[in-house]
Amino acid sequence: MHVAHVITRMIIGGAQQNTLFTCEDQHRDSGDEVTLITGPTTGPEGSLMDRARAAGFRIVEIPELRRSIHPWRDWSSYRHLVSALRDLNPDIVHTHSSKAGIIGRQAAVKAGLPVVHTIHGASFHRGQSVLASSVYRSLERWAAHRTDAFISVCDSLTDQYVAAGIAPRDRFTTVYSGMDVEPFLNPPRDRVDIRKELGLKPGDVAVAKVARLFHLKGHKFLIEAARRVIDRCPHVRFVLIGDGILRTQFEQRIADLKLSDHFLLTGLVPPERIPELINAADIVAHTSEWEGLARVLPQGLISGKPVVSYDVDGAREVVIPGETGYLLPVEEVTGLADAICELAESAELRERLGSTGRERFADIFRHQTMTAQIRDVYQRVLANR
Repeated sequence: MHVAHVITRMIIGGAQQNTLFTCEDQHRDSGDEVTLITGPTTGPEGSLMDRARAAGFRIVEIPELRRSIHPWRDWSSYRHLVSALRDLNPDIVHTHSSKAGIIGRQAAVKAGLPVVHTIHGASFHRGQSVLASSVYRSLERWAAHRTDAFISVCDSLTDQYVAAGIAPRDRFTTVYSGMDVEPFLNPPRDRVDIRKELGLKPGDVAVAKVARLFHLKGHKFLIEAARRVIDRCPHVRFVLIGDGILRTQFEQRIADLKLSDHFLLTGLVPPERIPELINAADIVAHTSEWEGLARVLPQGLISGKPVVSYDVDGAREVVIPGETGYLLPVEEVTGLADAICELAESAELRERLGSTGRERFADIFRHQTMTAQIRDVYQRVLANR
């Protein structure tokens, strides 16, 4: 079949990596004709476009397709998208993320094509104004009438969309976001070497957080908890993996708390380095205030690391208290510090929780599993048509 994927931008992010694995697998393994339609990829988050171009499938870039809301530009991107879909005439359109999901689904209907939409994270979420949340809910209900099937990256997102009256439950299928699990099971470089490069001493316990330095990613809570952690466990070090617009602000707060010697900010790193960096750590922390199902959670567990996470969206589907990690209320700082210290003080506890996570989730999150399940959704949609 010919599948056209539509996404706003191909930065180094979870939704984008999910989409790219899907395109690569469909093009290489399923023998499908694949077209990736995207807007310009700019900003400090990095780009996956070189990898996408190297994969060999068709790429169509629409300059007006941007993440920010801009009525005239959005109307122009919609018209270009309709034209592109009519020219391509794919068997099915697969939209990703909120903005491309709204515009892309309407464009697919205008072109007379079936459409599947993946919810990587709810478009209405914590941290939004009441007005913004209401607008996005209304837009999602409107777009739902133009959607043949929904894919959620976790059960929690389905629950939220059903509760909001977006669509009935039988139109949703959960497909966990796939990845290449082998580098997490068997890191390409030795843990000791990576720790030396990071400046970690043999007795240090490293807490890694993988996320853009951006709003709602929750770095501020980890930084505040760090002061309490270091007072009790001075051998703990924090490794922040990623870059973004808030870097200077975070560095200043770390300095104000006199914690600069306990933090390492790696800056932007290529995705292929994430497995070795997580392997070099001892604990993975995830403190986002809003996220579908952060890829770093299964990545940490597959690497054999215990995870400490806020209870947001799909986190509870992999972070199981007492089995794979600690699940805490959002914005909880004291409990976050306590959890990190408990893990820092017990190598046996870290080993037990991490091993359980590896055993439970390695196969579930393989990208090949994801792609096969997505293709099943396509076939059901086309059969119903």
